[in-house]
Amino acid sequence: MRALNRGRHREAQRLLESARAGVGAGGAAGVDGTDAADGADLAARIAASLSYVLSETGQHELAIELCRETLGQQGLTDPTRGVLHSQLGLLHMLRGETAEAMGRFDQALPLLDEPARIARIHLNRGNVHLQRKDLAAATYDFERAVSTYLEACDEYGAAKALHNLGYAHFLGGDLVAALRDFDAAYPRVASEGPVMTAMVEQDRAEVLMAAGLHEQGAAALAAAVDAYGRRRLYQRRGEAELALARSLVLRDPGRARTAARDARRRFRRTGARAWQVRAEATLLNAEVEAGGAGPMLARRGGALADELTAQGLRWEAALARIDAARVRIRRGDVAEAREDLRAVGSVRRAPIGVRLLDRDARAALAAASGSRGGALRHLRAGLSDLHAWQSSFGSLDLQTGVAGAGTRLGVRGLALAVESRQPAVLFEWSERARMLASRVQPVRPPDDEQIAADLTELREMAAEGARRDPEREAGLRQRVRERAWQHRGSGEVADPVRLGELQAALGDGCALVAYVVTATAVVALVVTAGTTTWVDLGHRDRLDALLGGLLPDLDMAATDLPDPMGAFVRAELAARLRTLAELLVAPVLRAVGDRQVVLTPSGVLSGVPWTLLPGYVGRPVTLAQSATTWLARRTTPLRTATAGFVAGPRVARAEDEVVAAAKEWATARVLVGDDATAAAVCALADSVDVLHVAAHGRHSAENAMFAGVQLVDGPWFGYDIDRLQRAPDVVLLSSCEVGRSTVRWGEELIGMTTAWLHAGARCVIASPAAINDEAAYGVLVAVHEHLAAGLDPAAALALAVPPVSADAAPVPLVCFG
Repeated sequence: MRALNRGRHREAQRLLESARAGVGAGGAAGVDGTDAADGADLAARIAASLSYVLSETGQHELAIELCRETLGQQGLTDPTRGVLHSQLGLLHMLRGETAEAMGRFDQALPLLDEPARIARIHLNRGNVHLQRKDLAAATYDFERAVSTYLEACDEYGAAKALHNLGYAHFLGGDLVAALRDFDAAYPRVASEGPVMTAMVEQDRAEVLMAAGLHEQGAAALAAAVDAYGRRRLYQRRGEAELALARSLVLRDPGRARTAARDARRRFRRTGARAWQVRAEATLLNAEVEAGGAGPMLARRGGALADELTAQGLRWEAALARIDAARVRIRRGDVAEAREDLRAVGSVRRAPIGVRLLDRDARAALAAASGSRGGALRHLRAGLSDLHAWQSSFGSLDLQTGVAGAGTRLGVRGLALAVESRQPAVLFEWSERARMLASRVQPVRPPDDEQIAADLTELREMAAEGARRDPEREAGLRQRVRERAWQHRGSGEVADPVRLGELQAALGDGCALVAYVVTATAVVALVVTAGTTTWVDLGHRDRLDALLGGLLPDLDMAATDLPDPMGAFVRAELAARLRTLAELLVAPVLRAVGDRQVVLTPSGVLSGVPWTLLPGYVGRPVTLAQSATTWLARRTTPLRTATAGFVAGPRVARAEDEVVAAAKEWATARVLVGDDATAAAVCALADSVDVLHVAAHGRHSAENAMFAGVQLVDGPWFGYDIDRLQRAPDVVLLSSCEVGRSTVRWGEELIGMTTAWLHAGARCVIASPAAINDEAAYGVLVAVHEHLAAGLDPAAALALAVPPVSADAAPVPLVCFG
């Protein structure tokens, strides 16, 4: 058993066969002083263990035959017969034969008298419930297993049951509880060897992918696949490949197809037909997600749904029927698609992914039937379901990560809104699409000493001259991220502002421009107090061509190049910005007039330096997360009574910049040199209304909450900002890239500016690209001059930022918030 638990199956088989031979040689006299009856029971239990080893090594039929043959022997005690029924149930469960497994477990339970054996029944029966997605029953069995294992003083068994309880939480959408149970169980379960480690890492990887950390999760699943393959555990390898395929369907259906085919091949090899059907259903899902519309796909969906229903897998069957309906809608077979969705029935108790896909399919059916209003009602209901789930999470990183589950609903809603030609509908879906995470009301996270200690250690590792330990650094980042996920959300969701409410609040001097980008079209909606103007801006292809080299051009223009080359690069950038302005700005200027502008652009426009586009140069421009959040932040006046300044190391003129800017204020605190530590900056940020940081910055696409600015003792991260007790109202970041955001899903952005706004800042002035230190100096000192004189941040920035020319480096600072 020790060899088996540690993944040494060949060794375990040799030892068990030797034990069987030893019991047989003992004959009627028994073994080690036991009588003949005890010897028969011992032999039967050895056979039960051997059957599991045979199954794990691909000899499933032989394993089943051995168990059944042993169960037919005369003279076995009831507890031993219970063990054999339990083992048969386990063998059927591992092959996905849930009905047979449940029958055997129910037969075994009343025969057993040892707490550890009874606990094992609850553990394995809970796994059957997991396969069927009956989460309430699974949770009951796992909780009973934990308590019964502890009664038997079996810490390893209790840890396995606790881990599986975490997986039940994961399937129910509670990622926080899942990781909590995984973390508690991990040390004991993983101590049993590489196979158990691979199993728990596989489950954790699925949670990471659900939370939006796709590359990290996919890498962990691939590692589990390799670990099983090296030990010739083909069934487990297939299950890991299937988990990988399911996790990749939304983001990368091509890779999902490959993984699903690998899993199907593995299950064919082991003869596990029930698991093969599940792999085929996931392959179908990936093919439909990739846009498949062949008639065979729809027929396969119906046939697979019938097989999955026969296995008791209700929600997998529902997914297959939904996929069949999606194919038929694409083919124009509306009546048959309606029948497919009718057969799905209610999905109110299904996992969140099934519920959202069902809403999307029903919306597509309604649209294909000519009911745009009906389609939008389904999409609104689906997003409400998503937000109710999201609001249970307090972490900004987790809220944006799980938003991917609702991307398809937002994308379809935007496309339908553009087709509607109705300004109110377009405005509503412009708001909904860019608020997939930001509708959740933020909460202040509790103080966590472990996170603080880990961030300090990460800073020390990143300090100049420090020895790097990549493995330790990765572990610390994982722990910070997952501990930050642990705090619960507010449970509150903000409703999007209506068009009429926005117009009433705008006043005469302000216009809002909502830029909407779909798969094919670019549209702007200009909203003023008295008018709403729809402006078609052309096909998406032209925009993509202009955006392709924009950030590299901005970064290059910020460098100190020799005059002839520098002038050429800046002239090329100016030409690109003029062309971009002709597409995005010139067509809206008639409706905007001479008003200041609030922009709510689609995520693909997140890197645009709006203050440098002709038509917006010299005009107060604010880049808002949404009209809803912009209005919410205007309810009270900006606090600008006190100011604080920070200069990081190795930035040309950083100290000159903050000292000069501080002189514009009656009272200001300045941190430079060795005083500019993370702890000192946190204390300063907690105590001032306006914070200016001049330091090197870096955006982290892998995890944007680890974006940061470089201080004397290392990086100051987005996670540090999240821990502030009181954020400044106005933040100025004279740092490269920290205004850059990652578009995680659809329109949802995350970056350091988002972290500041989530923490409570009202306005953040930052750059989405590299910024020249010399050029930033003059602009930011001028901004502070205007801020101290009482201007709002957007107006102050508009007066300070010069237009792009061949003579000077551009300053692509943007006012967010």
